[in-house]
Amino acid sequence: MTEPSFLAAVRKSYDTVAEDYAKLVPPRFATDPLGRGMLAAFAELVRADGGQPVADLGCGPGHVAAHLESLGVPVFGVDLSPKMVEIARRTYPNLRVEVGSMTALDLPDGELGGIVAWWSILHLPPEELPAVFAEFHRVLAPGGHVLVGFHVGDEHLRPERAYGHPVSYDTHLLLPDGVAELLNRAGLNVAARLIQEPGEGLKRQQACLLARKPERS
Repeated sequence: MTEPSFLAAVRKSYDTVAEDYAKLVPPRFATDPLGRGMLAAFAELVRADGGQPVADLGCGPGHVAAHLESLGVPVFGVDLSPKMVEIARRTYPNLRVEVGSMTALDLPDGELGGIVAWWSILHLPPEELPAVFAEFHRVLAPGGHVLVGFHVGDEHLRPERAYGHPVSYDTHLLLPDGVAELLNRAGLNVAARLIQEPGEGLKRQQACLLARKPERS
């Protein structure tokens, strides 16, 4: 099966920027109390529901997965970029990290207690989101939780450079109501949302949505 061109572009671009990304992005995460607050709430919900494994999809250099692990969540990372996976394994040698794609997860049905997609859906064409959210639903156990973070807007951007290097991916800004509707259609009921306004180093509005797969009736 031929790989979609957007996945190849994302892999190549993040292999290129990986080392500089790993130097720049984790320190920003460390100064984001609201985002870390959403992750803390997510972790508490997962623990309360039995502490099944959590997948950090698009984990990059592993800092979010490592943070979740520090909150008592059994977590592993998945990233499309082998270079990002290499950095994550080097930085967090006790963390399980694998090369893979959220578009086709190598996981059985109902395996996970939670999924985090922390600013990792932004390179997916919007028409791919229904299938990706259906994949989230498939691998989540009943009652499992999803936390999705993304940049807010309705623009399709084609940056030529990022993190000091040339890149070939597209970036899609998304509207919270639209993402919430797609999650709901996939059977993932949105329970909470956080909107962060620009300012103090934040260039554009950001959103986090917390959703849950219903328990079996």
